[in-house]
Amino acid sequence: MGGKKERQKQKSYKSKDKIVLPPELPPDVADEDVVISDEDVAFVSQNQSYAALLSRLDTTSITKHVSRVANANKDDVEALYERRSRNKILGEEDNVKALQVDRVNALPVKTPDGQLVYRTVPNKPKPGHDGDEQLGNASGIIKLNKAERRENFKKKKRDEKKNAKQLPDTHAEQPLDPLNSQSQVLAKVKEDISAAKSAEIKQQKMAELGTALLEDPESNIKSLKDLIGFCRDKDNVISKAALLSTLIVFRDIIPGYRIRLPTEKEQQMVLTKFQKKLRFFESTLLSSYKAFIQRLISLLHLPEFHRVAVRCLCTLLDAHPHFNYREYLMQPVVEYLNSSDDVVRKRCVTTIQSLFTSEGKHGGEATVEAVQMISDLVKIHDCQLHPESIEVFLALSFDEDLKRSEKTDEKEKGKHKKQKGRKNYKEEAQPVISDKKKSKQELLSRTREEVNADFKAASFGQDESERKRMQTLTLSAVFNTYFRILKNTLYPVAQMSKVDAMSLGGHGGSHPLLSPCLKGLGMFAHLIDLDFMADLMKHLNILASGSSARNMEKSLLTVSERIECCIVAFKIMRKNLDALNVDLQDFYIHLYNLIVEFRPGRDQGEVLAEALKIMLCDDRQHDMQRAAAFIKRLSTSTLCFASAESMAALVTVRSLLLKNIKCRYLLENDSGGGSLSGSVAKYQPYSLDPHLSGALASVLWELNLLAKHYHPSVRAMATNISQISTHPNQVYKVTESPQQAYHNLVLERESFNVKFDTKTLSHKRKRSKSSMLVDNESSSGIDEDVLRGKLCDYFNVVHDIVEGEKLRRDLDRTMVSLQLHEEYKKRKSSKQ
Repeated sequence: MGGKKERQKQKSYKSKDKIVLPPELPPDVADEDVVISDEDVAFVSQNQSYAALLSRLDTTSITKHVSRVANANKDDVEALYERRSRNKILGEEDNVKALQVDRVNALPVKTPDGQLVYRTVPNKPKPGHDGDEQLGNASGIIKLNKAERRENFKKKKRDEKKNAKQLPDTHAEQPLDPLNSQSQVLAKVKEDISAAKSAEIKQQKMAELGTALLEDPESNIKSLKDLIGFCRDKDNVISKAALLSTLIVFRDIIPGYRIRLPTEKEQQMVLTKFQKKLRFFESTLLSSYKAFIQRLISLLHLPEFHRVAVRCLCTLLDAHPHFNYREYLMQPVVEYLNSSDDVVRKRCVTTIQSLFTSEGKHGGEATVEAVQMISDLVKIHDCQLHPESIEVFLALSFDEDLKRSEKTDEKEKGKHKKQKGRKNYKEEAQPVISDKKKSKQELLSRTREEVNADFKAASFGQDESERKRMQTLTLSAVFNTYFRILKNTLYPVAQMSKVDAMSLGGHGGSHPLLSPCLKGLGMFAHLIDLDFMADLMKHLNILASGSSARNMEKSLLTVSERIECCIVAFKIMRKNLDALNVDLQDFYIHLYNLIVEFRPGRDQGEVLAEALKIMLCDDRQHDMQRAAAFIKRLSTSTLCFASAESMAALVTVRSLLLKNIKCRYLLENDSGGGSLSGSVAKYQPYSLDPHLSGALASVLWELNLLAKHYHPSVRAMATNISQISTHPNQVYKVTESPQQAYHNLVLERESFNVKFDTKTLSHKRKRSKSSMLVDNESSSGIDEDVLRGKLCDYFNVVHDIVEGEKLRRDLDRTMVSLQLHEEYKKRKSSKQ
């Protein structure tokens, strides 16, 4: 018994001397990371009794453990620490691949057995964490104590602050990307797909859709919306290709009739499968067509899409003027008749002209709408438009048989009334028709009306009354526009209200629409109502005189425009010869004075040649005094004209001399003038009236100078005129008109070169021998080869300078385009 007690006492002493390590503490948390809320502070202050736990702690046992570890040998303590960590690693074989989360920071899960299981994460080494890093292998792990961890954490904070102070600009230049991880992944995927591949995919898709629509439009009509969707692509090349592809599809699949949407009653009706398919096709086609037109109209204001949009609108209007939404197509096309872009304006002009010439496609309705829109456009802009905007009226064609039928109907009605008034007594004496005959006649009339109605319905031609109505509307709009232009021209530019009297590209000066207006009046003069003829001739007389209705002295028009007024007056007179009785003497006076004011480089020679043909050559008979005055005036003016205008004037002089035998006496060379004198004994060259000029008392001495003209054609014509005999029985044949002579010389002018005579001219005065010697020495001292070489060198230098300027301009343009392309890339990359 005693031995047992001694053994127990030894064990108790050993257990007291045994070193017991303190339990593992939870991981340290930095003071900066600890956040105490106001609610926690309030809770502790209200419930101070809960903090009594701290007062009941056994401080003696704690100090006992600490003192044991502190008084023990350091080597034994370190061996115990290593053994405990090694046992912990060997005991947790199941959790080798997992790292247990700190129990302080994670909530455990309680199993049905009552055990607490903590969440774990894969044990992956984290580079850069020096303070909490575990170094070693399975044999052992070295951990830093609490003080070392705090020091490392504070060092990290200091280093971060230093780096932030040293590199403030780099952080400003590289702002944080606000996009989330998903958007970053999508951006990387988009960057990987190249722009060329995406564009090629889109083009292939457009080609597939277009081919399917062209092969079977009724079955694949749904894909039309997808094709129009490509027109809104951000890439300009893809959107332009989509616009042109959609244009081709619409041009081919649009039917030859106008689609009418079903009413509410028709929608409630039971339809067959074919009717449902057709109705769906028509509704989808109409909605897509409207969306496409709206897209084109919205693109008209963008410079990169302007020409493509106008091309699509013009093509659709030209190909299908009968289809729906025609007014939406026609409005921009008519507005761009006044465009400053020559390509756009010419395309619109050709479209409107084809619309006027092909009335079979739309039955004349589109013609009426286009003419009325142009008339409103002229009114809005106060006649300040491009001349081509109303030159399209010259493409109109009117059926003259409709007016003739109206006149014949009126004549027949008048005759019937006269005959009925004469034969009233006979009709009363005629026997009464029986009821059977009346019923037969009524039956015959009904059957005729039904047959006529069926014939009209079956025939593709338009009703004659409808054609008359549309032709009347077109004519009224055209002449309303022409008369508005004439009225606008009568007022001076300074007195016009809200009118920009600027030159539209050198076309017509302050009245750009007057010249095409006069051409149209001359073309449609036979369709003008006779009630307006007197006022029209009065206005033309005022315009030809060069004055306005308010100011009779100031000239408003150019010489060419005033000559055109005279031409139009003669055309109107000749086309309405039976109905008009107007004296044209004033227009002869205007032409007589305008010949002196004519300048070849400033005015149009073609207009002068036309006036000479219509007013002087086409008339069979002329007053002798007037013919002689024009012969003399043209001969004198020819000395100042160019070759083409001179040829037209000489052809007119020859025609007048051949028609008027007494005017041939102007070719005689008497000392006192011509052998035949009129009421005026002496020639008055400055007279304004040709009848008071006394031209018969003059001589055509100008022909002698014209016979030495530089142009051989003018020389030949002058010599031919001077050889005309005064014999009355001599017959001459007129070969060409002034217009033909003018055009022939204009064509020859390009290839004609003036040839100088190298022979020395004879001088009337005798020159001294010394002067002749000096002249010979100076002429012989010039070397032609040297001079030719110097001129060639000069030309080469000038040519190189011009070519260098062109290359510099091209280089500047390419540099600007490259800069714009780089800016576009930067903006595109920043958006992505």
